Amino acid sequence: MDKRFSTPEARPKVPVEALVRARINESIEAQQRLLEGPVMEDAIKLAAVATSSLRTGGKLLLFGNGGSAADATHIAAEFVGRFSYDRGPLAALSLTENAASLTAISNDYTYDEIFARQVRAFGQPGDVAIAITTSGASRNVISGLTVAGEMGIHTAALTGNRGGPIANVADVCLEMPSGTTARVQECYLLVAHIVCELVERALFPLHTR
Repeated sequence: MDKRFSTPEARPKVPVEALVRARINESIEAQQRLLEGPVMEDAIKLAAVATSSLRTGGKLLLFGNGGSAADATHIAAEFVGRFSYDRGPLAALSLTENAASLTAISNDYTYDEIFARQVRAFGQPGDVAIAITTSGASRNVISGLTVAGEMGIHTAALTGNRGGPIANVADVCLEMPSGTTARVQECYLLVAHIVCELVERALFPLHTR
């Protein structure tokens, strides 16, 4: 019998509950390790830089690929909309959202330029560029952050612990304590939410509880 068409009964049973429990435990353990390394201190640094930039009329530029693209948009929305409480909007822009720009740049130039060209278009000295890459090695993300640094834009990266070259480009590199993509993403979304909360509390102190 062709194994591709075997019936469900013929396949070995997957211990679903054990798998779910293992993944939840892995996520908890990875997030617990955030307390042991430099990520907490780096998150505070990033929040301070973002606060200073936003207070003086700057903005946040966020970008990444795939799931990191969605996370860039998610994080930007927390700033522009609201996070913990109702307050004024904060200037944050996800460079992953404009399909026409992304496809035009990748078609007319190269895919490696999709973020760098947008940084040149929208960035100003004193802004903060936040690059998101689980591997730390995405060429277009590194290119975007490199251009940002050359323009006098503060640079930060959210990444995993695989030792990618992004750490050599970012002023502040928040390395999540995992090399597994899913766990990295779960960690840096938590860290990004904390950064957003710290910025809110700094800029809107009357709401601080």
